[in-house]
This record gives sequence, C-alpha cells and structure tokens, in this order.
Amino acid sequence: MTLNPRQRRILDAVRQQVTVSLEALAQQLEVTPQTVRRDVKLMEEAGLLARYHGGVGLPSSVQNIDYSDRQVLNVDAKRRIASAVAAQVPSHCSLLINIGTTTEEVARALVHHQGLHVVTNNLNVATILCDSPGCEVILAGGVVRGRDRGIVGETTIDFIRQFKVDIGIIGISSIEPDGTLRDFDPREVKVAQAIIEQSRAVWLVADHDKFGRQALMRMAHASQIDVLFTDAKPPEALARVLREAKVNVVIAQ
Repeated sequence: MTLNPRQRRILDAVRQQVTVSLEALAQQLEVTPQTVRRDVKLMEEAGLLARYHGGVGLPSSVQNIDYSDRQVLNVDAKRRIASAVAAQVPSHCSLLINIGTTTEEVARALVHHQGLHVVTNNLNVATILCDSPGCEVILAGGVVRGRDRGIVGETTIDFIRQFKVDIGIIGISSIEPDGTLRDFDPREVKVAQAIIEQSRAVWLVADHDKFGRQALMRMAHASQIDVLFTDAKPPEALARVLREAKVNVVIAQ
C-alpha cells in the first residue's frame, strides 16, 4: 500500500513509542478513533503494524511483509532511489544484485546501460535485464523461493564466490540506529554477506521505512558499505554512525 500523510504519522508514532493506544493516536492526529481504527486495519493487513492488547505496535521481527505488498509499498521512493543508482553506475562494469523489490527497481533503471555484466540470485532481476542488448546476465544456481523468485542456499553462495565484481547492490529489511543491517531469512542473509565479500564497492539501497524497522537476523554493519542510496535523511543517530564510517549517503530527490 502507499501510505497517506496521516498513515505515515501513525507509523512514525508507533516507531517512537513502541506501542500506543488507538485513543492516544486519535488525540495526537486530531481525528476520530474510528478513522485511526480504519487506518490501522489497512496497515495491519499490509504487515506494517500489529494489534496488541490495549494498542498497536510494530509487527514481529521474525516475519517479513508479504512480497506482493512490498512490491507496491513506497514504490515511488524505490523508483527515485533506482534512478539515483543508475545515474552513478558506469557502463562496462560488473555488478552483483541480490533479492529485493528495491533492487528490482534498480534493474529496471539499468536496462539502457551498455556493457554491463550482472550476476544475480534474483530471477526477477534476471528477467528484467535479460532482454537488454547491453547487458549480460549470469544467474546463480540454488533453491528458488516461490514467494519472491529469489535463489538461496549453499550452492548460491559457492557460485557467487567465484566472482569479484565492481559493485555489489544490495537491499535490506532493517537498518538499526547503531548501523546494524538486518534481514529475516538466514539463507538470504548468507547470500548477501557473500555479495559484500565479493564486491569491490558495496551500494545499499533502502527507503526510509527501513530506518529503525525490526528484523531478526544480523547481516552486516553500515561500516561495510560504501554508499547508501535512500529517499530521506537518516535519523540523527544513524546519520552519525554513517558519517563516522565514511559512508556516502545519496538522498534521491
């Protein structure tokens, strides 16, 4: 779903307070409890919020939002991020691209580039780029996850470790204020770690909803990336970590 300004304020309030009552949200937003209840119901169905006894909070850290919902969530922001990435990807370079709806938007933004060699464990990325005459696509083997067409497993990791590419482009589910990067699936995390190891430069693509979101598995730390492409200024605690780690932050307008 695409959040309207009121729903965005609800999500921000929940993130700041962990759990909050519907009545408190209604007072804070100066709307009726019925309006808040309708918004919360829609956001709960999209996997963005969870109802608890006495209020509403963030969903479990062990389960990601459904892929079909992630495809349309903040899609405009993801496309702006993808355009910013494509503007900095030179022609005639090699890339590793992992699983994720934002990385799929990056692939769409790269279709007119020339001389690209793309290694990916994402069937959607491969499908997007395989018809581009200026791109060679190398698809990793492994176990295909039906829900998002991602390829994971030890075979995938072994395959990726055969390459050393110019740029690794990775998506993520969560960036914590201390710079910890997290995701939900341990197999996906291991593949992303291999991509980081095999890339001369690592570019992270993440919209602002990833700031402070909860996820179970530690993937890496912000100090292991070179560039963060996002659509909004990171929170101050995270911005400080990024500055100290000398991470270049590109905010897509």
